[in-house]
Amino acid sequence: LFGRNWQSRIQLTQLCADIKAVRSDVLICVDHEGGRVQRFRNDGFTHLPPMRALGELWMQDSKSVRGAFHTGSGALAAMDAATASGYVLASELRACGVDFSFTPVLDLDFGRSGVIGDRAFSRDPQITFALAKSLNEGLRLAGMANCGKHFPGHGWAEADSHVAIPVDERSLQKILDDDAKPYEWLDLSLSAVMPAHVIYPQVDKNPAGFSKIWLHSILRQELGFEGVIFSDDLSMEGASVAGSVVKGADMALEAGCDAVLICNRSDLADQLLSQLVVSKVKQAESATRLNRLMPTAAAPAWNELQGEAQYQHAKGLLKQLKLIA
Repeated sequence: LFGRNWQSRIQLTQLCADIKAVRSDVLICVDHEGGRVQRFRNDGFTHLPPMRALGELWMQDSKSVRGAFHTGSGALAAMDAATASGYVLASELRACGVDFSFTPVLDLDFGRSGVIGDRAFSRDPQITFALAKSLNEGLRLAGMANCGKHFPGHGWAEADSHVAIPVDERSLQKILDDDAKPYEWLDLSLSAVMPAHVIYPQVDKNPAGFSKIWLHSILRQELGFEGVIFSDDLSMEGASVAGSVVKGADMALEAGCDAVLICNRSDLADQLLSQLVVSKVKQAESATRLNRLMPTAAAPAWNELQGEAQYQHAKGLLKQLKLIA
C-alpha cells in the first residue's frame, strides 16, 4: 500500500477487508518506517520519528573512555523508545488490517546517501543492531514480523536507486565487517530481508537483489538466514540492469528471493503475472516462508486499541521523550 491508496482510516480498513475477502492469504504490506517514509500520518495515526532521532537519543550521556565505548542513560531510553515506536507502528497498522511493514532500515548513516539519510539509526553498526532489535520487539509484541533493509547496505552508495543505479566500490570484507553486521547479529530475530538495488563490483556485477553470491552464498549460507527475502521494487531504475521486469523477476527469484515487488507500475505487474513461470518446488518453499510473516492472532479494532494500556504507555513514553507530538 502507498499514500495513493489512502483516503481515511475507515477507507483503509475497508480496503484491507475487501482484499482479504477476495484472498485471505495475501500479505498486505506497506513501507511505514516513521519520519519521511510513513504512508499514513493523519486521521489518528501517530506520526513516528525518523530512526535517526533514536540514534541521537542513544548518544546522549554516552562517551568513549580509553578506546572503550560506554553507554549512558540515553542508550536505555533509546532502546525503550525503539520498542515503543515498533509497538505503536504495528498496532495501528494491524488495527486497520495491514499485516506487515518493511521496517527496520539497517543501512548505516555514512552521511553520503540522501535517499537513506535520517531513515538510518546510526553510523555505528552496534547501535543500529541494538535499536533495530528493540524496534523488532515492539513489532512482535503487536503481532507483526519485521524486514531488515537494504542488504548488505545502501548507506555508502550516493545514488538513489529509485532513479539511478548506485555503485559501492568497497571490498567484500569491508562491507561484511561494517554494513552487514546488523544482519549477522540480529540472526533469528530477523523475519525478512530486502536486498539493495546496489551493485558491489568487488563482489558481483549484478545488484545485490539479483546476486546469488549475496543472497545465497552470503545471506543464506554464511549468515544462516532462514527468513523471507523480498526483492526491492522491480520498477525502480536500480533494477533496470535486468532489461525487463520479467527478466528482473526471474533473476531475483533465481538468486534467492522468495517474493518480487512491483510497486508503481500496474501495467508491469500485469505483464509479470501473465509471463512469469515459477517452479512448483520454488513456489512451495517460498510460500512456507511467507506464511510465517502472517499475523497469528487477531488485532484489536481501532477504538479498542485507543484504550489499551500497553498502547497508551508506548505513546506516553514517546511523548515524554519529545519524539512525537
